[in-house]
Amino acid sequence: MANREQELWKDILVNIGLVTEEQLSFALREQNETGEKLSDVLVRMGYISREDLTRALSVHFGLIPVKLSEYHPTEDVIARVPPSIARKYKIIPLEFKDGVLTIAVSDPLDFLSIDSLERVLGVKLKAVLTSDREIEQAISRYYGVEEETIDTILEELTEQDISFAEGVAQEAEEAELAEEAPIIRLVSLLILEAFRSRASDIHVEPMANRLRIRYRVDGILHEVPAPPKRLEGAVISRIKILSGMDIAEKRLPQDGRIMVNVLGRQLDLRVSSLPGIHGESVVMRILDKSSLLLGITELGFLEEDLERWKRVISLPNGIILVTGPTGSGKTTTLYAVLNELNLPDRKTITIEDPVEYQLSGINQLQVKPQIGLTFASSLRSILRQSPDIIMVGEIRDTETAEIAVRAALTGHLVFSTLHTNDAAGAVTRLIDMGIKPFLVASAVQAVMAQRLVRKVCPKCTEPYTPDSSILKEIERAIGTLEGANFVKGKGCPECNMTGYRGRIAIFELLVISEELRRLVLSRATSFEIRELARSQGMKLLREDGWIKVYRGITTVEEVLRVTQQDVVEGVA
Repeated sequence: MANREQELWKDILVNIGLVTEEQLSFALREQNETGEKLSDVLVRMGYISREDLTRALSVHFGLIPVKLSEYHPTEDVIARVPPSIARKYKIIPLEFKDGVLTIAVSDPLDFLSIDSLERVLGVKLKAVLTSDREIEQAISRYYGVEEETIDTILEELTEQDISFAEGVAQEAEEAELAEEAPIIRLVSLLILEAFRSRASDIHVEPMANRLRIRYRVDGILHEVPAPPKRLEGAVISRIKILSGMDIAEKRLPQDGRIMVNVLGRQLDLRVSSLPGIHGESVVMRILDKSSLLLGITELGFLEEDLERWKRVISLPNGIILVTGPTGSGKTTTLYAVLNELNLPDRKTITIEDPVEYQLSGINQLQVKPQIGLTFASSLRSILRQSPDIIMVGEIRDTETAEIAVRAALTGHLVFSTLHTNDAAGAVTRLIDMGIKPFLVASAVQAVMAQRLVRKVCPKCTEPYTPDSSILKEIERAIGTLEGANFVKGKGCPECNMTGYRGRIAIFELLVISEELRRLVLSRATSFEIRELARSQGMKLLREDGWIKVYRGITTVEEVLRVTQQDVVEGVA
């Protein structure tokens, strides 16, 4: 390294006490031997953290430090910097405003001067600073992976990592597009990396000029490296063949299924295709039995609500409803309940669409509307099977609701789901579906609304103080702020720089008391039902969320994201 550059590093790090002169000299000798960047050597040898290094560089060069996870550049902005330039100079365009393009750099010492790069790109630039890792991830996310990189990754993939069910692979060999080894291994890698990332869904989406691949992790979509656009057709054909779809049919949506063993775990992938203007998009939903079969103590109940829930599900008869939008964890909750109640002296039958997992000791039935096997017809038939416990995947129509109520009133314990915003809304929804209020009041024992929030990553937590208005709302819900543990994740490799890892449910448990039954008989509104339930101790979804924020489990932003303000009107 030239003496001038060595003196520059000395100014940046030694003179402000971040590293010693001896450490810098040792790192320089190591760099000469390995050819690494000096910044990487300093971090690898433990002389300085990546965060302190970024801060020192930002101060010295007058660049604002940023987190790329907070930026969402549009395709137009990304297109302003060609992939070759982004990779060569390790820069990422972030936003274009008032004729100025903001770019992120990671190493000002290894960076082409702004003036020179402005001439190359033909636009005025403003630079901000971020870490090497974030730049590399962003280049992969927005520009895809170079074919050389894909080849290197694929060479490391072995049959021990991932294998498909017998018969499927043989069918795959019959299709010319999916026959080539690189494509077969590429799709395998796609599934393997999704599993390693804890993804629940894989989205393969053709865009106008590229192929976009996204994983849904903890409920949020994240873009990941994608193969070149020219491989799009082969990748999608391979997925369609594995899932038993007709690869020649590109005009109509299709559904399929893939059974695959990943790192010793048996996964069930539910696949759907959808034709679009740029080609067929494919979504693979990953069903991992081990992640679904939780005990009721693992769902996220607060202590007092867990005891109330245990009492409710131990009742001999009645309807117990779980409500929430798609993806709010209703199936996981119901499976946890069924496992809890799965005893030799009880007969349990489920009606599902689809049967997501096979539960030992439980009779499970999958509806098939195309042959007339609906929720309603199935429920009518299984009542003749003398069940003790019935689980109906969803009450979708009046007929199903009527039969479920009748079953509950004739000595069966019935579990089901509804799509309502809160617990009280489920009671009035049944009445709106045509069920008489006296039947609803007699049959319904409890309703639980739920949502999923992301948990703060335990590896990168840091304390913070929420806004004063939020603090007031939390204090109203809990009664105190003393002992609060407000934390958020600053982002680390463990959580893919998001600050979150894993999810937990927040609940609103409405247990129907005698006073509430009388209110239902009078055709009360959901607001009136909710307010009486609150006076009897029910916590609203947001209030349950605030307790989990107070305890350092999740963040204010997560609770606000999944709850509605109108459900806490009148709380103040």
